[in-house]
Order: sequence, then structure tokens, then C-alpha cells
Amino acid sequence: MKPYLLAESNWKTLKDHRFELAVLPWGATEAHNYHMPYGTDVYEADAVASEAGRKAWEKGANVTIMPTIPFGVNTGQSDIYLDINLNPSTQLLILKDIITVLDRQGTKKLLILNSHGGNDFKTMLRELGLQFPDMMLFTCNWFQALDKTKYFEEAGDHADEMETSIIMHLHPELVLPLDQAGDGAEKKSKIQGIKEKWAWAERKWSEVTEDTGIGNPKKSSPEKGKKYLEDVTDKVAQLMVDICQAKAGNLYE
Repeated sequence: MKPYLLAESNWKTLKDHRFELAVLPWGATEAHNYHMPYGTDVYEADAVASEAGRKAWEKGANVTIMPTIPFGVNTGQSDIYLDINLNPSTQLLILKDIITVLDRQGTKKLLILNSHGGNDFKTMLRELGLQFPDMMLFTCNWFQALDKTKYFEEAGDHADEMETSIIMHLHPELVLPLDQAGDGAEKKSKIQGIKEKWAWAERKWSEVTEDTGIGNPKKSSPEKGKKYLEDVTDKVAQLMVDICQAKAGNLYE
């Protein structure tokens, strides 16, 4: 039993224990090019949360990792078969119910460990922060914690070299040979402001990419995935430690 994983904990252990921080990994279920599993974001969330939780626990952080929520916002992929969508309003309701439990039972810190680019919890936490003033609410995108160019040669943001390398390391049996993967070519918007990334509109996924990937995975390797996971979980673990040590009313310097 890993004491920092809620799914492996039992009532005998927890009936007299109260955690400082609850971590909620949140993924998605969606196509990842031809060669990657639909559960890629969930597998990544499980692995990053579990390993970062272990490292944080060994540093003295009183943290529990909750089970990963496997569905995310996939509104731009409505015509991609079995890409399962949760609307942001649905996510808000789920979050509110979870925070209600934590707040009532005395765990006053929550970190959402986001594993899917379509999820965006910031506005939800602004609203929920007013409703739960005693809670300290945080969110992070683990996939933005490091400079990817130091680990991977090809840029991308979906089923790319980074994600493929991670799953090749974690679950090689679920990755098809790379000669069966699409090249992840992305069609760019004709609107200049969106190209320059200071304007935004949701991407219609089937019009942007032929193979559902964005980023060429051909240079992926399990060795790259292992090294990246080692470093990114170090950084996420430190975030957990810092949040555990943080005191309400004394967060700034």
C-alpha cells in the first residue's frame, strides 16, 4: 500500500489521519494519432501524480493523490469517434462536489494536476474560491512545467514526440510501431492574430489535423520519456511540498 494514494488507502489507516493537501489528477479520453491509446492523458496523469506524490511524501509532504478523472473538455473534437466530452460547466459541478467534501472534512488545500490541454480550471477556481473561502485552490499543467526543447527535437502539443516518448516508457505494449504513426502535421489558422497566439478560437480538430495528432512523433524513444518524467515529477513534487508548507494569509513576500 502506498500511503499517498487514496485508491490504495484503507479506513483503518485513514480514520485517524487528515491530509494537508489533496491532489486531483484530471485527464481526457481522446484519439492520439494512429499509434497511441485513447487513454494517453489518463496514463500520463496517473504516472505523474503517483511518482510526484511519492517524491513529495518522502520529503515529508502530507499529501493524498485522488483517482484520476478520465474525461475532459473535448468540445472541438465532437466528430472524432469516442472522444468523450465533459463541458466546463460539468467540470465545475464535479469540482464543487469534491471541494465540498474536502472543506467539510478539514482538508483545506486542493491541487488539480491537469493532463489535458483542453481543460482550463482557472476561471472555475476563481468562482469556487468565493464559495469556499477557507480552501486554498491550485491548478497546474504538468506538461508546461519544463522546457520541452531540452528533451525533444520536434515541437507539438498532442500525440507528439513528448507524449509518445512518455507512453513508450510507461506502456510500450500500447504504442504501435512508429512507422504506423501519422506525421502530426498541423494546419494553421488563416487569421493572423490566432497565428501569433494573442487571439484565440477553438480548433476544429478534424480540420486542423488528418491523423488527430499535432507534432511529429517519429523521433520518440522510451529513453527520452523516462528522462523527462524523472525531471517533471521532481518539479511537480516540489510544488506539492511548497503547497503543503504554505500558510493561509502568508503566501506572498
